[in-house]
Amino acid sequence: MTDSGVDTTGSGRRRPARERLLAAAARRFYADGVAATGIDTITAEAGVAKMSLYNNFSSKADLIRAYLDARHEEWLGLYRARLEQAQGPREGVLAVFDAYADHAAFAYEHGFRGCGLLNAAAELPAGDEGRTVVRHHKEEVERLIAGHLEQLLPGRPDDVRETAEHLAFLLEGATARAGLEGDGSRLRHARSMAAALLDRL
Repeated sequence: MTDSGVDTTGSGRRRPARERLLAAAARRFYADGVAATGIDTITAEAGVAKMSLYNNFSSKADLIRAYLDARHEEWLGLYRARLEQAQGPREGVLAVFDAYADHAAFAYEHGFRGCGLLNAAAELPAGDEGRTVVRHHKEEVERLIAGHLEQLLPGRPDDVRETAEHLAFLLEGATARAGLEGDGSRLRHARSMAAALLDRL
């Protein structure tokens, strides 16, 4: 099951209430925003009673954090799948870009709207635990890039750090523009730019 709410199990079985609630929250939070999406909307779309939501999540804030955690894990799954096909550290860096492009290609209800984690973080108040989840995700993405660069640039820690930050900024900027434009073409372009930069190192 993807964050876009698509059942990829192919089993046709009715999923447990927690999974249905998370899938409904993922669709509505991404399409309509965190603040605009009420508990009643999520339970109606999931086809469960409101009590079932509170049996699985202590509050809407708890559901939001679960959504953010699930989206992070979903992205990691896309990245790992891409990494399995990568040959060497250069391709490892590009696997990060490919994973973002794969996320953008999901069949979202209103099209691609950018990074769902950053969209949610923008609605959460300073100090909210959800913002910490998002920050950790972005830090992990930059660390993954840096890990591949360490293999590509052995003994050059300053270049690794600077290039990882550069590529992370390129990725975030491309994701924001792709979200505004509603498709992943900016992410594909960013991948090409990253590949050219790597070839100059």
